Amino acid sequence: MAKYLLLKHYRGAPEAVNDVPMGEWTPQEIDDHVQYMNDFADRLRSTGEYVDSQALSPEGTFVRYDGYGRPPVTDGPFAETKDLIAGWMVIDVDTYERALALAGELSAAPGAGGEPIHEWLELRPFLGAAPTVSE
Repeated sequence: MAKYLLLKHYRGAPEAVNDVPMGEWTPQEIDDHVQYMNDFADRLRSTGEYVDSQALSPEGTFVRYDGYGRPPVTDGPFAETKDLIAGWMVIDVDTYERALALAGELSAAPGAGGEPIHEWLELRPFLGAAPTVSE
């Protein structure tokens, strides 16, 4: 089995089919989206393919080391992950094809009007031989 990271992007990928920003959704549309995500994770828990997931808040700061005794440098003239990444899920699956299928299914989470978002997800394998969920 191999672990994959599914990244949910705010922007930076091709435009989604149902590209209404979440800030413009009704409370029911948000609830339906979150329920879809929870149901998806529960199904993967039952098959042993779920590792973890989190939605991320829009707050965040880019930080880097600036030398001994100096305070860290924050922010900069570049896009920050708080502007780009909405959340993530880690899965542990037998094949790359299974990872692709699950990413496609997650992309169908409902958005505005209850219609699938068709959002682009970034699918990235973990580097090296990752242990399986059961290890």
